[in-house]
Amino acid sequence: MSVSLEKVRFLVVDDNVHMLNIIKTMLRGFGALHVFEAKDSQEALFRLKHDAIDILVLDYVMGEEDGVDFLRHLRTAPESPSPYVPVIMLTAHSEKNRVEAARDAGASEFCAKPVTAAEMLRKVAAVIDRPRPFIRTESYFGPDRRRRDDPNFRGEERRKDRLAMIAQNPPEGA
Repeated sequence: MSVSLEKVRFLVVDDNVHMLNIIKTMLRGFGALHVFEAKDSQEALFRLKHDAIDILVLDYVMGEEDGVDFLRHLRTAPESPSPYVPVIMLTAHSEKNRVEAARDAGASEFCAKPVTAAEMLRKVAAVIDRPRPFIRTESYFGPDRRRRDDPNFRGEERRKDRLAMIAQNPPEGA
């Protein structure tokens, strides 16, 4: 990791106190000095409004409002205090549809519980060392969901920067 975590401010949101303490202990073990906690979305919003949070670690299932709904609100609400904050989503349910729902709500990274310290450190390093640009469309706002250029991609290109590049340098045979 290229950055010391001493100055990074984390917010861990989980309604399970045991899991909350495990994640906080991991982050402190990595050298984080500023680790805030919230047990629900209301507490999380308060923290995000009153503290400069650099990375949010968010549980998928949290009582009345799940993490996906909270994240979607955080990314898109006009009054959102931190629409660009990197979010690492945690869940004990890592089925494909849940991973896709978290991605589509704007999660930066995804961790399945039980999460290991090594996996959590990889996710923290990813949001610090390889931040993804944010994309805004009619139906999505969040980090770019494409993690790499796929030379075999055959779908419709919809990115303005790539469309401009293709128009300037059309592929052979086009």
